[in-house]
Amino acid sequence: MSGKRRKKLPLLLRVLLKLIALGILCFAGMVAFVCIQEGNVPNDLTSDARYDAIIVLGAQVKPDGTPSVQLSWRLDKAVTAYEQHPVPVVVCGAQGGDEPMPEAQAMRSYLEERGIPAEDILEDPDSFNTRQNLTNAQKLLSSRENIQRVLIVTSDYHVPRSMALARDLGYDAAGLGSPCKPEYWLKNHAREALAWIKYWGMKYLHLPLD
Repeated sequence: MSGKRRKKLPLLLRVLLKLIALGILCFAGMVAFVCIQEGNVPNDLTSDARYDAIIVLGAQVKPDGTPSVQLSWRLDKAVTAYEQHPVPVVVCGAQGGDEPMPEAQAMRSYLEERGIPAEDILEDPDSFNTRQNLTNAQKLLSSRENIQRVLIVTSDYHVPRSMALARDLGYDAAGLGSPCKPEYWLKNHAREALAWIKYWGMKYLHLPLD
């Protein structure tokens, strides 16, 4: 045989490379799952949409105390939903390390400036993740009567998992999605894929991941 025989990679290295390739393939599948779920999320309400409360999930607040673009898009959707069907609105979000105030506080101000009465806004300034958002929202809504169907307003990629968590709490959940900024598309969808894995691990395997 002419030429030198090509040396094979060590067995352990071959196994490791195959596992890495499998992991990349599985993660790509999870991102595709997020995209498929997102494709079923409405970004407008039908005229006959009905809900007993609106839950708006928080996002970044700018240093001047105003909502970021992505958060303002969520809040604008909530205003439209409220105008169509006035019900209690829960705004959720704690204060991040680079934020001047809790997200919920900035969200309340934004909604009040757009005409939603203060008495219809319930504020959760203590939640740091989606599970806490919805758990705290449920506690706030427990003081209101006949809250069975909630409309969750958040970015489109985030709606399906938020609805799943709300259903775990016993709600009949609907969702309304706002756009995702294009420059953050990959980051947001990759994080959401990981969040789904965490959700399933906690729900079905009872892993202490929270």
